[in-house]
Amino acid sequence: MADALPASPLALPLPELPPVAGVRFATAEAGIRYRGRTDVLLVEFAPGTAVAGVFTRNKCPGAPVSWCRNILPGGVARGLLVNAGNANVFNGVAGEAAVRASADAAGRVLGCPPEQIFLASTGVIGAPMPGGKIVAVMDDLASRLAPDGWEAASRAIMTTDTFPKAATRTARIGGTAVRISGFAKGSGMIAPDMATMLAFIVTDAAVPASVLQTMLRQGIEPSFNCITVDSDTSTSDTVLLFATGQADNSPVTDARGLAGFRRALGEVLHDLALMVVRDGEGANKLMEIAVTGAVSARSARRIGLAIANSPLVKTAVAGEDANWGRIVMAVGKAGEPAERDRLAVAVGGVWMARDGKIVDGYDETPVAAHMRGREIRITVDLGLGRGRAIVWGCDLTHGYIDINGSYRS
Repeated sequence: MADALPASPLALPLPELPPVAGVRFATAEAGIRYRGRTDVLLVEFAPGTAVAGVFTRNKCPGAPVSWCRNILPGGVARGLLVNAGNANVFNGVAGEAAVRASADAAGRVLGCPPEQIFLASTGVIGAPMPGGKIVAVMDDLASRLAPDGWEAASRAIMTTDTFPKAATRTARIGGTAVRISGFAKGSGMIAPDMATMLAFIVTDAAVPASVLQTMLRQGIEPSFNCITVDSDTSTSDTVLLFATGQADNSPVTDARGLAGFRRALGEVLHDLALMVVRDGEGANKLMEIAVTGAVSARSARRIGLAIANSPLVKTAVAGEDANWGRIVMAVGKAGEPAERDRLAVAVGGVWMARDGKIVDGYDETPVAAHMRGREIRITVDLGLGRGRAIVWGCDLTHGYIDINGSYRS
């Protein structure tokens, strides 16, 4: 369980998270799977809060994902309800009933239609969902809603996570200062296919749902869609962005004039995405893989992810082995345009191979020293075009096996 795992050596401290106007939190122990820890989160938003969302493209999504997809076109949110310990996936009609009962109960205590309650679940797949336990704590949750619950919210949604993940930025819309804060969970079953894991971002800015949706879709491409822990795309992946409108900024009708806001949102998404990789199950090292010279940015990203997902590359990094041949292998298996005699590979800023052979006079000493660090930088240049991308992954250690071999026990 999450509270039994030591913190990742790559963990980052939780930043100071001031209240965001129009948002209140409460957490509770429902006993869905865990004992002695919170596992349900209720978030209340001010009336009229706009919402945007992106969801997994896994073909076996959880019932909460289907619910959110169906209500997202309404563009309005009054509440967010999240549970940890049970993903409510592959539960058929019973899973859908648990979603409806939870949304009804949250709508009742927040005084809104259930279609304004967004839901997310994370945990074991295929286990019957005890929706009644969530409903049973709803009145208690509603009675304790408060604006300063960011850390508690972050901890309540953890599963195999070893540290809570949150980020915050400020921006300006016109002459008005606005805040953007978010929190996420994720450690395993992490691979980009829209977004990965669960992440919730809130701003006090007044921005229409349609504009939020465009910015969110654009923002996840260089962040959540560029991370991987184990190449497995979750059935529950959800990223939601809420705008409470409490900052009273000048009216927004499109993305013009939102450059600063867009940049701050991108930074929050980037921070959260990298925290997920830093908390990769069993991870000891963070990998940053920069691919240049590809035929397109999309091709560059695919090659980068092939490297990041390669068990041989990941275990070489874990073993601090500067084996650049494994990187070459991963480039070649990606299925993207690549030419052996144009390829160049560097680790830690040191070029090891170029033009189809080892670099003359190559000295492995500085590379070996770099491999002993916590953050490993790999660079690949294809020499074919102008496409480039940066992706992030982590090493593969025996800890990953230990965690996932005993996940349900």
